[in-house]
Amino acid sequence: MKLLRTLSTSRLVLLIAAVIVVAVAGAAIAVAASGGSGSTPPPKPLAEALHDSLAGPAPEGVTARIKFTNKLFPSGAITGQVGSALMSGASGRLWATNDGRGRLELQSDAGDVQVVWNDTEVTVYDASSNTVYRAKLPADAKSSADQTGIPSVAKISDFLSKLGEHVSLSPAEPSNVAGQEAYTVRVSPKHDGGLLGAAQLAFDAARGVPLQLGIYAQGASTPVLELAATDISYGPPAGAKTVDLGSLTRNTNTAQSSQVRVTGLQAVQAAASFPVVAPDTLVGLPRQDVRLVGNSDAKAALVVYGHGLGAIVVVERQASAGGNNGPMGSLPQVSINGVTAHELATQLGTVLTWKQGEVSYVLAGSVPPAAAEAAARALG
Repeated sequence: MKLLRTLSTSRLVLLIAAVIVVAVAGAAIAVAASGGSGSTPPPKPLAEALHDSLAGPAPEGVTARIKFTNKLFPSGAITGQVGSALMSGASGRLWATNDGRGRLELQSDAGDVQVVWNDTEVTVYDASSNTVYRAKLPADAKSSADQTGIPSVAKISDFLSKLGEHVSLSPAEPSNVAGQEAYTVRVSPKHDGGLLGAAQLAFDAARGVPLQLGIYAQGASTPVLELAATDISYGPPAGAKTVDLGSLTRNTNTAQSSQVRVTGLQAVQAAASFPVVAPDTLVGLPRQDVRLVGNSDAKAALVVYGHGLGAIVVVERQASAGGNNGPMGSLPQVSINGVTAHELATQLGTVLTWKQGEVSYVLAGSVPPAAAEAAARALG
C-alpha cells in the first residue's frame, strides 16, 4: 500500500495495467468488477479519481475477506489438482501492511493455500500437493523522481494519454466494492493482445487500495479469474499486539548481482552447455531477444518472438535424464516433430513442454493451441 501512496508517474502502470503485466508473467489473479450495494463516490475524470485516491489518508494496514475463483484451466486439465484452491478457487483472508508485507490464506477441502510476501520475495504454499514455491521479486530501484510524492493531475493525465496509444481505457466508473466507495476502470489492448480481451480494476476512492482485479479472455463477459474483497477494514485489528520483527534488507554485494549478463544469439550459444535453437522468425514473428538466465547449475536460454502480449516465449535448457516427469507430465499429449509434448491450453494462452535430443523446451504464448503447436514444430 505504501507503493500505491507514493506512486510516481512512471509507476501508475502498476495501478492501471497491473493485470496486463500479470497476464504476461503468468501469475494471474483477477476479478470482475461489479457494483455492490452502498454509496458510490461522485463522478470524476480518471486522472482526478486516481490522484484523489492516492492523496487520501494512508491506512496502517488492511484486513479483508477474499473470494478467489479460477476458471482459467479446463476441467481435469491438471491431474490431481482439481481440489486445490489454486486450481478451483476458494475463500479466505488477507492481511497487508503499508511497508510491503502481506499474507493471503485460501481454504479448500483439498487443503489451504498460503501466500506470503515482502518487498523482495513471494512464497506460495499449496497444501494439496505439499509444495512450496518461492520467487525473488525484481529490485525496486527508486529514483529521486519516485520520492516526490503523489503525481499531479496534469502528470497523471499525460501518462494516461501516452498509455492510451497502446490500450483503450474506460472512464472511472463510480461503484461500491466490499462496502467501500470505489472507482472501476477497464483496460483493453488495442493490438498485440493475444487471447487477452480486457483487464478490470476497482480501487478505493479515498485510499487508492485495490479492491477488485480482473482478467477477461477475448469475447468473454465474465472473468476467467477472480479475486475480490468481500469485506475490508483498515488499520490493525482492535486490541492486536504489535511485535517489531525488524526490517528485511537486500545485500547488493551478492554473487548474483555481480554476474555478467549474456545476451545476443551468438553469445548465448557460446555460453550455453547445450545447443540453442533460435531461428530468425517463428510462425511469422521476428526474434526480439535472446539471453541466458538462471544460476550456474540451471542455466537456460530465453528467446522472445514478437511484441506485446501476442509474443511467444521459448525457454531451452539441458534436458535431465529420464522422461517428462515434471508438473506438466500428466497433461494431454501432442506430437511435435515425432516426439511427445505435453500441452496446457487455457482461455488466455497455451504452454507446451517437450524434450528433443539433449534439450528440453517450454513454449508459452497468449495464442490458441494450434498456433502454439505450429510454433513448436517450426523450431525444428
